[in-house]
Amino acid sequence: QVQLVESGGGLVQAGGSLRLSCAASGSTSSFNYMAWYRQAPGKQREWVAGITSGAKPTYVAAVQGRFTISRDNAENTVYLQMNSLKPEDTAVYICYAYRASVGIWGKGTQVTVSS
Repeated sequence: QVQLVESGGGLVQAGGSLRLSCAASGSTSSFNYMAWYRQAPGKQREWVAGITSGAKPTYVAAVQGRFTISRDNAENTVYLQMNSLKPEDTAVYICYAYRASVGIWGKGTQVTVSS
């Protein structure tokens, strides 16, 4: 069974940086699409950034220029480099991967940005 495991979350001051990782276990086949979502308390889950198997990234406007998504296909891992963090970036960040008409979610990692 394929599982996604996120890591790298934590507490950081505004203006700081964090790097999130999401590793897929139980599979050696690469995913067509991998992405990061986030969910803040009392809010709906929102898409943050995604990347195709060809490494083409896309971002929500709120993080454009501050976040960078990347992936290592050989390791089935996706990363999210987050710079210039703001208090409004505080959320649980959740990894998503898609392959062969099946989407898989991780359990998330907490990111808290203090002002």
